[in-house]
Amino acid sequence: MKIKKILVANRGEIALRIMRTAKDMGIKTVAVFSEADRTAPFVRYADEAVCIGPPPSAESYLQVDKIIKVCKDLGVDAIHPGYGFLSENADATRRITDAGIIFIGPSPEAMEVMGSKLAAKAAVKKYNIPMVPGTEGAIDDPEEAKKVAKEIGFPILIKASAGGGGKGMRIVESEEMLEEQMQRAISEAVSAFGDGSVFIERYVGSPRHIEIQVLADTHGNIVHLFERECSIQRRHQKVIEEAPSSVLTPEIREAMGKCAVDVARACNYVGAGTVEFLLDENKNFYFLEMNTRLQVEHPVTEQITGVDLVREQINIAEGSPISFKQEDLKILGHSFEVRVYAEDPANNFLPDIGKLNTYNRPAGPGVRVDDGFEQGMEIPIYYDPMISKLITYGKDREEARQRMIRAIDEYQISGVETTLPFCKFALQHPNFISGDFDTHFVAKYFTPEVLKQKNNEKEEIAALLATFYHQTSMKSNPAQQSSLNKDCKQSKWKLKRK
Repeated sequence: MKIKKILVANRGEIALRIMRTAKDMGIKTVAVFSEADRTAPFVRYADEAVCIGPPPSAESYLQVDKIIKVCKDLGVDAIHPGYGFLSENADATRRITDAGIIFIGPSPEAMEVMGSKLAAKAAVKKYNIPMVPGTEGAIDDPEEAKKVAKEIGFPILIKASAGGGGKGMRIVESEEMLEEQMQRAISEAVSAFGDGSVFIERYVGSPRHIEIQVLADTHGNIVHLFERECSIQRRHQKVIEEAPSSVLTPEIREAMGKCAVDVARACNYVGAGTVEFLLDENKNFYFLEMNTRLQVEHPVTEQITGVDLVREQINIAEGSPISFKQEDLKILGHSFEVRVYAEDPANNFLPDIGKLNTYNRPAGPGVRVDDGFEQGMEIPIYYDPMISKLITYGKDREEARQRMIRAIDEYQISGVETTLPFCKFALQHPNFISGDFDTHFVAKYFTPEVLKQKNNEKEEIAALLATFYHQTSMKSNPAQQSSLNKDCKQSKWKLKRK
């Protein structure tokens, strides 16, 4: 079926990004929005827009029945969920398809299998996918947990089956700590996901987070679009991503790609999905989970492959085969993405809210900004605090890295604190430049003092320059001018030595 009108059941940058591809394809778009997003750019960009409720997402963006009604009222053929909200909600997907509306994504059955880490492990087992040693099923008996832990060796990791974002996860260093940490993990899992199932794995001490992008169609074709490195994280959530990874050999890349395709095959997957792996210090990789949706960081894959992943999603939903074969794909250049969050890196990355008093995007060769805000807008407290995604592309990793540093310097945001200063710090760190880093980068190398020191240096230079120009405009006498020049030189010498 040819799709003529798509409702985007999301907001902000991802809603705009989907609508732009739809417009390229000659497809009409419908935005649904909460009262907090009434003036947002994605609302104006859509061909039609409908307010579906108050700011809280439970009263607006998660209102499946209201969204289905809008589709019926406006003659919508398909819904694109973006990421977050309804994108991995199997029940919502069933209700949408039962209403005769195309869901641009996988089946609810695939979501259910991959939405449970335990079910996912069971599904991929017959394909000999490498997995971290641990329990095959849920475990709630502390004595049995102690027995398993002794077999695989401490430290171990207790994980919630339905978990994500670090919730329901506990590192246990010794047998004495196990029972208490297990109860805490179960309690947190129940609170966060309504499912207290937990399992045990050997703790991989210095992992890298590598994920493989896959596409699958209804004709049995499955391809992978290489990897993304997502190891720079805070609170178990990504901040900087790149493609390709700086550490994978062609042999490891091929093996991981094959495993990712097999994971998709294990759950009869259709659409765009991401298979996540841990890579240990010896370059052994282990299946972690599958995200059954478009990822936040999908632009870096688009940059190195030239594939519009949203266009492919829409084509697959219409019943068309993937527009290329595995052998057609090549890695071309290198790409970085930094997530620009309204967070204060100097205060444990706590979310910040306020008004975007200044908002000027960077531009120039190899720079892409996916955002959903404009100068003068407020950052709402109801949703994820991401302002934008800043993406750069270069012929190699170093060109893309230098281009990102330049783009960060050009990005002017005031009114809220952002993650941009941290991202610049990370990109300039020797371990990042060399590729010698893992998911513990923040804990190992970052402290708030690093950013405060840089701010103090900037303020000192600015104060000296202001004084210099003031004195010059006052036509100060030569002795005063000489003294001021001497102060500036001494200060620069001090700053260079730091």
